[in-house]
Amino acid sequence: MKTTLSNKQKWFNKINLTADDELHVGIDVHKKSYHVALWLNNAHAINFVMPSDNKKVAQLLLKVRIALKCIVYEAGPTGYNLARALQKEKLPVHVIAPSITPRPAGKQTKTDTIDCRKLAKFAAKGLLRKIAIPTRQQEADRQLTRLRQQLVEKLRRVKIQIKSFLLQHGIEEPDGLTSWSGRATTKLKDIQLSNQLKYCLDMLLKELAFLSEKLKEIESKLKELFNKKRYTQKIKILKTHPGIGPIIAGQFVTEIFDPKRFKDKTEIGKYVGLCPQIIQSGQKLRDGPILKTGRPQLRCNLVEAAWIWIRKDSHAYKTYCRIKANTGHQNKAVTAMARKLAVNLWKMLCDHKPYIRQA
Repeated sequence: MKTTLSNKQKWFNKINLTADDELHVGIDVHKKSYHVALWLNNAHAINFVMPSDNKKVAQLLLKVRIALKCIVYEAGPTGYNLARALQKEKLPVHVIAPSITPRPAGKQTKTDTIDCRKLAKFAAKGLLRKIAIPTRQQEADRQLTRLRQQLVEKLRRVKIQIKSFLLQHGIEEPDGLTSWSGRATTKLKDIQLSNQLKYCLDMLLKELAFLSEKLKEIESKLKELFNKKRYTQKIKILKTHPGIGPIIAGQFVTEIFDPKRFKDKTEIGKYVGLCPQIIQSGQKLRDGPILKTGRPQLRCNLVEAAWIWIRKDSHAYKTYCRIKANTGHQNKAVTAMARKLAVNLWKMLCDHKPYIRQA
């Protein structure tokens, strides 16, 4: 029986590339399938769909390695596994930041095939910006700090639910609930309610106790992690900055993971999402809202640390007051201070030097 070859197999069997050719590959990555487009010598060559098997992708592209300039795909929920598989075969691969990939101004048809073609085309024209690919160890360490932030957010939501429950049913809050002391939560358990309401409140209190316990566990794990040789000195340096404790220092180190990949303070400011949007038209120029790229939890923690920095450092307080007078808004001023804080921490990591207070 004669075997029928697919268009993909026919193309790879027929093509004969040399080092003078330029091949760019765009991949639209999904859980179960990869949509692949090849852009050869400034023209679309072929696109096809294949199962999401990283080894098969690497084996296929090894056939055209001699002309291969770049393989690109957008960062997403599938992580960096494909990039690592291609790197293992020494293939040129870049993970692209989706937020700064060129987009059409108007509404257009969007399909996976169109997306992978655009990625290949944009890669050939140099219109894409790659992001750093962490090692497995760096990614695992970063995931641990992110898990803590997720638990903190869940705990905050449960506390809001409990307070909303008390308000809805006209139940007076016990003393100490503002700080969520152990005595206050014990009083909540002893409140006399109907069976249905008692059951609902007990469920919320059990969730509160569970999350509190897990938060202590994760903080213990983080303490062990930050006591390891690869982090001890870095965190010790960052903690010399006013407003920075072990949690924010550890979060900053794991999220940045390679500080020297940033060229200047503008890049680190954009990475943490604290740079203002520049809006210019004709003779008008103004700063818009911050870009809010990167991890929101890191950005929020830097803003909180900036408030503490202002209170503890007189020079920082003077700078804050000057910015506040210019902008007329304290939130804008503290955001600017948070950006300065991020830049300070970045410089401290790059130079391996502690913070020096200014007179």
